[in-house]
Amino acid sequence: MAVVPLLLLTAACAGQGEPTGASEDATPTFPADVPVLRIDHTGGFVRPETNLTRLPAVSVYGDGRVITQGPTILSYPGPALPNIQVRTISAAEVAKLVEQARAAGVGSSVDVGTPSITDVATTRFTIRGSVGTEQLEVYALGEATGPQSGLTAAQQAARDKLRAFADKVTDPAGAATQPYQPTAIAAVAGPWVATPETAKQPRVEWLGPTLPGASLGEGLNLGCVTVTGTAVQQVIATAGKANAATPWTSGGKRWTVTLRPLLPDETDCASLTAGR
Repeated sequence: MAVVPLLLLTAACAGQGEPTGASEDATPTFPADVPVLRIDHTGGFVRPETNLTRLPAVSVYGDGRVITQGPTILSYPGPALPNIQVRTISAAEVAKLVEQARAAGVGSSVDVGTPSITDVATTRFTIRGSVGTEQLEVYALGEATGPQSGLTAAQQAARDKLRAFADKVTDPAGAATQPYQPTAIAAVAGPWVATPETAKQPRVEWLGPTLPGASLGEGLNLGCVTVTGTAVQQVIATAGKANAATPWTSGGKRWTVTLRPLLPDETDCASLTAGR
């Protein structure tokens, strides 16, 4: 796997060979908006707009922000905006999470096997440290847990360590969070199609850039616009009156819109397709 260099800023008195977290001065620091640890999901049998707008399970940034998904309403239709939560941890805790990720197998050549399951997502672990960017991808991490998975005992044990780490970092017990306030939102739009369940949904006027925006790929019939500036709060307020099945009106047409708040390291619609 190619390793991408990353500038790692360390305190002036930290020795090159000192272990991470050995002292306050030895704790590494990172650029504020760079994700030092991220767990996300790719692929699986899902709609294209779902794959494009899927949020990482957790993103830990250099300034200590930890951004995760909050509880989700299971009723249909769901809310127009996802529930994204943020909390802040210390630089030492950020470094500790990176070390725990390595201890769980991220950045190693651990054998996690390929279970006999189809059409499910791959969990991708990414860490950034003094050696650059390291990744580990695990197919069907949450699904391949039984004896029928076709995995060896060693492969199952390796997956158990990664699963336990992911559970710990995405849902820390007792951690206080607050709603994430995005500075930009990507809106993925496609033609609205009435179904028996959605035919009576009231229309809502779209207050962002004209839909559908730039195409997201040949054959997808999806476009994307980036909402910035004062329009962000207007869209957030309007989304509170809408849901996932709402027909949004723009340019005299009705659209199905999937709203994806952009994270600190994301800039526009192009960020949704990077790494997919």
